[in-house]
Amino acid sequence: MIAKIGRSGNLYGALAYNQLKVENENGQILFANKMIETASGHYSVAQLAQSFAPYLIANRNTEKHTLHISLNPDPNDKVSDDKFREMAEQYMREMGYSEQPFVVFKHTDIDRSHIHIVSVCVDEQGKKISDKFEKMRSMNVCRELERKHGLILATDKERNQTDKVFRPVDYRAGDVKSQIASVVRHLPNYYQYQTLGEYNALLSLFNITAEKIEGELQGKMQQGLLYIPLNEKGERAGHPFKASLFGKSAGFPALELHFAKCKTALKDTPTKQTLKSAVTIALKSTSDELSFKKQLAEQGINVVVRRNDARRIYGITFIDHNSKAVWNGSRLATELSANTFNDYWNNNIKPEIKEPVVLQPKLSTSNDADLPAEEPHHLFDFLTTEKHEDGLVEALGGLLPEAQGEDYEELDFANKMKKKRKRQRGQK
Repeated sequence: MIAKIGRSGNLYGALAYNQLKVENENGQILFANKMIETASGHYSVAQLAQSFAPYLIANRNTEKHTLHISLNPDPNDKVSDDKFREMAEQYMREMGYSEQPFVVFKHTDIDRSHIHIVSVCVDEQGKKISDKFEKMRSMNVCRELERKHGLILATDKERNQTDKVFRPVDYRAGDVKSQIASVVRHLPNYYQYQTLGEYNALLSLFNITAEKIEGELQGKMQQGLLYIPLNEKGERAGHPFKASLFGKSAGFPALELHFAKCKTALKDTPTKQTLKSAVTIALKSTSDELSFKKQLAEQGINVVVRRNDARRIYGITFIDHNSKAVWNGSRLATELSANTFNDYWNNNIKPEIKEPVVLQPKLSTSNDADLPAEEPHHLFDFLTTEKHEDGLVEALGGLLPEAQGEDYEELDFANKMKKKRKRQRGQK
C-alpha cells in the first residue's frame, strides 16, 4: 500500500473535490471522526467544513493547514469497507491525528479502489502538529497495515517510484533524444487521449510537440510523426526527431490505435462528468484565465489554451491527472468550447452555464445530531456568498494533486508547472 500526503491552504477545495466523486456515484463517505453530525444524516460540503472551523480560526501561522491523504492498496488487493475504515483510523492514530476531525472518502472511479482522508494539521489551540520524519513514519505505518491485513507489500514499488517519474524536457541539459524517449514511450501506458490535438496538449506539459507529416513513397501515401523539443515559451528549441527512433509505440499507426481504444474506453466513463463539474465550477467562480488555471491545477487538472497570432482562443484542452484522461473542451461539453472562453476572457462576455448541483452524501450515524438541520447547499452558492475573514473558505481549489497511479509524482509536477507559468508571465 502506498500513502500520499498532500498539504494546502484550502480545506473547502479538498472537501469539494471528494464531494464531486460522491455526486457522480464514484465515491462514498466511509467514516467521520470527531465531525459534527446532522439530524438527517446528510451532509453538504459546507456542513463538513464547519467541523474544522474552530481549528482554523485558532490557527496561528500554519499556511498549509489542510491535509489530503490518499491510501492506495495494490490493485490486486481486495479491501472491504470495514477494512478501509479500520486502516484509516489506525493510519491517522499512528501519524498523530487521531484527535483531529477527519472524514474518509472511498473512490471507485478507477479499477483500483482507494481512500482519501481530509483533515487539518493544526490542533484546537492552533498549534501545528509535528510532521517530523513524516515520510518515514508513513511508510512504517503502511508496512504495518500490510502485515496486519494481509495486503501485497509495496516496498519495492515505493523504492523505485522516483525512477518512473515523467519529467519535462530541458533542451539545455543535453541528450534531448533520451529525454523525449522517456516521455513518449510511456505516456500511452498511463494517459488516455482521442486526437492528435489532445496528445499534443499533454506533450506540451513536457515541453514536446508532435507534428504529423505526409508524403508519397514509391507511389503510396505515407504518414509519420516528428517529435520536437520546446522551450519554456512553447517555441521550438531543437531539431525534430523521427518517431521511429523511439520505437513502434511512438509512431503514428500505434497512436491511431491508441486513439480508437481510448474513444471506446472514455465513451461512458463517469469521470467525464466529474471533470465537467470541476471545470464548470471553476469557470463560474473565477473571472480571468490565471485564476481559472490555478483553481483547476490545485485539483490536479492542467489547462492548455491555444491562441492564434491575434490572441484569439481557438482551442482549449483539460488534462485530468486524477483519471489520467485528456479532454478537448468541446468534447467535454458544448458549452466548454474554445469560443466560450474566448468570449469571456477576451471580450468580457460572461458565459451562461447551468450551475452543477453537488448532491449530498448520506453518512451512516446512529446518534441524533446536535447541529440544527439545514437545507442542502449548492456548491457554487456557498462559494460566492460565504467568505471567512480567517481564510477558512477560498475559491474552489486547494487539492494538492495526489497520485491516482503509483508511477506519477503529481505534486512535483504541479510545482514545476507553477514555476513555468511564473517564468512565462515574467517574460511577457
